[in-house]
Amino acid sequence: MNPFLEKSMPVENFFNNWENIYPQPYNKYTVDPYTRTRIILMNGTEIESIFFSHQFARNCTNNDLRREIAILRRLDQQQQKIISVLKPADESILEHTIGYEQLAVDLTAELAQREPDCYVKMALDFALLEDFDHLYRYSDLAYLEYGEKMEYLVGHYTEIMPGRPTIAHHRFPTDNIKYYTDFDKACPITKLNTFIITAAEQQTMNYYMNVVNLYCSDLGRKLYQEIALVEEEHVSQYESLLDPNLTWLENLLMHKYNECYLYYSCYCDETDECIKKIWECHYYQEIAQLHRVAHLLEKYEGKCWNQVIPDGEFPQLLRLHSNKEYIRKIQENTVELTSKLEKYVDVEKLPCDDVFFKMQDILNEPVCQVPSHIVIDELIQENGIDYRYEVAPNPIKALRNRHEDNVCVGRS
Repeated sequence: MNPFLEKSMPVENFFNNWENIYPQPYNKYTVDPYTRTRIILMNGTEIESIFFSHQFARNCTNNDLRREIAILRRLDQQQQKIISVLKPADESILEHTIGYEQLAVDLTAELAQREPDCYVKMALDFALLEDFDHLYRYSDLAYLEYGEKMEYLVGHYTEIMPGRPTIAHHRFPTDNIKYYTDFDKACPITKLNTFIITAAEQQTMNYYMNVVNLYCSDLGRKLYQEIALVEEEHVSQYESLLDPNLTWLENLLMHKYNECYLYYSCYCDETDECIKKIWECHYYQEIAQLHRVAHLLEKYEGKCWNQVIPDGEFPQLLRLHSNKEYIRKIQENTVELTSKLEKYVDVEKLPCDDVFFKMQDILNEPVCQVPSHIVIDELIQENGIDYRYEVAPNPIKALRNRHEDNVCVGRS
């Protein structure tokens, strides 16, 4: 499938009335977990596109071009509004959060397994274990406060157990910046992977930043604070992988191509027929936007679209599915890694005066005040053991003890 070769209509033809931008939400009791995660993914993808468009407008002096991108942005806003209300009103903040973390885990695992660039794959694998641990912390909060087992919400597709403990995620900011990817040399799927994961993690960060003050308990609010700070690290890591040498219009073209690719992937993977029609409709809307941007690129920079995206044919489509074995393998091999400038190193190889340990001392001392630790500790005190959904013992022996939260793995 090559969206550049598809027939297109004017973008303005897709503007809708109020009735058509308020679809029927899914049923939280019957929805497939991966339908929920696709919705979260595409909501984040549209928000990334909208934010980028606004930044483009704020850095552009040509009002004719700013008017053009305002038209595109209005359609993005319409698409985002449709997707955002697919979440039902009776789905709680914490239930929705579990969907965010399941997406982060299985999306990152899927991207990592198909990523041909070893450096980009390492970045994906590294953050994967951290999102995996976030799923465990939020799930234990749900069990502590509501007695709910989140294994049912994730459909038993994703395990719930400690990864690299969240307490170990807090690094000095300079250690989250990586080498950027040269898009002139990168494979098409690498370009897409970096755009996809940056948008997804940015949306997770935004969500936690905005709901932290809406959550109903102090412990929950503290946990959202902590994990939102980790998501800031993830976004800093992933956005540094993007090629900063792209012009604004080249970057806009990549955004639209990425949206076409994701909507088509969602359409092919979707099991809910009503939502499948939304993905199909949005795919054709994105084709219209893609063609419009290709025209702008030629008009203002004298470049053809294939100078930015040499082969418009979609690479392997994105499909969300269970990744239990892969995650276990990554955990077994990389749980003790931390990020050091542009590299990833075993925490035991860092000098004792490294900024990682200084940051740890600033944030995490005393350990008894760390929110991600308190959640597990309080549940163990109340229940005798933590809450997990495991298909086998944790691959890391030090993380198998369900009577005590480990605060050493990955940090000392």
